[in-house]
Amino acid sequence: MVENRPLLTFLSHLVLLLGVATVAFPVYVAFIASTQGPNSFMSGVIPMLPGPHMLENYSAMLQSGVSTSGAPPLGPMMFNSLIMALTIAIGKIVISILSAFAIVYFRFPFRTLAFWAIFVTLMLPVEVRILPTFKVVADLGLLNSYAGLSIPLIASATATFLFRQFFLTVPDELTEASRVDGATPMMFFRDILLPLSRTNIAALFVILFIYGWNQYLWPLLITTDPKYYTIVMGIKRMADVADSVPQWNLVMTAVVLAMLPPVLVVIFMQRLFVKGLVETEK
Repeated sequence: MVENRPLLTFLSHLVLLLGVATVAFPVYVAFIASTQGPNSFMSGVIPMLPGPHMLENYSAMLQSGVSTSGAPPLGPMMFNSLIMALTIAIGKIVISILSAFAIVYFRFPFRTLAFWAIFVTLMLPVEVRILPTFKVVADLGLLNSYAGLSIPLIASATATFLFRQFFLTVPDELTEASRVDGATPMMFFRDILLPLSRTNIAALFVILFIYGWNQYLWPLLITTDPKYYTIVMGIKRMADVADSVPQWNLVMTAVVLAMLPPVLVVIFMQRLFVKGLVETEK
């Protein structure tokens, strides 16, 4: 029985409110800055109330960008980031769930070795293998392309491990029943495993989408054509201008716009996301 202690309840709510304020305050400052004029930050004092330039700033960033930093309009950059994030998230899930399905339900030589070979790649993130990966992508002619942005980041040992652990909890009776009914392995995968994995897929999709959306180093390395710049690259270029002061109101406008797609994905998939993370009984 949980005791009702008003002091502990008050303290727990106070800690939660402080945590929310700590996370939300920088977002609020970014939004306020995106509504100000170009000279609002010259005094060194950050305004705390919205300014009158909101529509002007947002329309300027979406339509023309910041010419002094070499960053194109935000619309194409956000589209590039969206393509990259969706390709990475969907590709990682498809490859990982099929890999886990093969490792768990098929008997072939060196099956355990294959799994551990995949798992060991956790120690080799893209930053560690970036030079050989760049060499392969360049030799294949994939520089300045959506395939070059996405394909090298698709493989995921973490997702393979998570799907494998889930498939191991699926009762053997389901497999035997499907065999009795004459279901092929792919029918069993499509009709039984995929519906059972729905919450896991949703949770992984949210995590992997944000991972792909926030990529900076790899797109910076393989893209020289502004048509393939991503939104994170654009924000960095706007903040690092030479021989002039960054237009922080426009930079923060870009930051606010860049936050919207991941936030919308989390909001629309929140229920499945939380269920996929905390659900223990399938």
